[in-house]
Amino acid sequence: MAKKPAMRLLAITTLQLMWLAGCTGTDPDNLRPWENAGQSDVRTVEPKSYGSRLEEGKPYRVAKGDTLYSIAFRLGIDFRELAARNGIQSPYIIKVGQMLRTAKPAAQSAKKEPRTPKTTPNVTAKPSPTVKKSNKSDSKQSKVTSVTKSSSKPKPPSASVNNPQSVSRWRWPSAGKIVRTYSSNRHKGIDIAGKRGDPVRAVASGKVVYAGTGVTGYGSLLIIKHNDTYLSAYGHNERLLVSENMNIQAGQQIATMGSSGTDTVKLHFELRRRGQPIDPLTLLPRRR
Repeated sequence: MAKKPAMRLLAITTLQLMWLAGCTGTDPDNLRPWENAGQSDVRTVEPKSYGSRLEEGKPYRVAKGDTLYSIAFRLGIDFRELAARNGIQSPYIIKVGQMLRTAKPAAQSAKKEPRTPKTTPNVTAKPSPTVKKSNKSDSKQSKVTSVTKSSSKPKPPSASVNNPQSVSRWRWPSAGKIVRTYSSNRHKGIDIAGKRGDPVRAVASGKVVYAGTGVTGYGSLLIIKHNDTYLSAYGHNERLLVSENMNIQAGQQIATMGSSGTDTVKLHFELRRRGQPIDPLTLLPRRR
């Protein structure tokens, strides 16, 4: 008789547990399904590619937040090349909804100067002396004009573009350890590890030409133009401390490190020469 209350208590406890499981609607064998959810996806995710996100050759409609520099950055071409293809002059202002041509201009050299027909020598069988004189004078004039044209062409633009002295010294954007190096085929820069909130600094003085999240794969991104040759890019920031069109000094803090657009806290840093990615370690000072 003494065993009946214990058995009755056990039955009540079992019923209560069954009732609780029924109310929650969760399988007792898998009470925390979110612990496993997504783990397999994280393991199978391949490293991000920071290559061009726009296909060169297809027209592009300008979206809100775009700049000519960010579009050229996504195409992997020099910003001046994109401006030339669309007849855009400095300061390279574009408007939302504007269609930009990204294709290379067609070669026109083949249709420039048609050769004189071969039949022309046979038509003038007996040229008069006066015609010969006029031909000599014409040839002299053509020579003079060609010389004056060639001498009048200025060459400062090409010299200024190739002038390396505008950036006398490069600085490191962060003090962290490099966790991923440059790869021309897949990884267009270097990844530097750090803690959330660590300072991100400009590697040289320049002007901010893009600040936003419109470039896929980079998260919160800053692009700084240092001169007509070099651009630097800083991705995955937590906070942007500067805005577009601001002049930046070398070593100035421009952002805080974060994980926007990626799964770990890090800085993705790129250097581009005339629109083409280069290994930043070829320009950054060697660490001790």
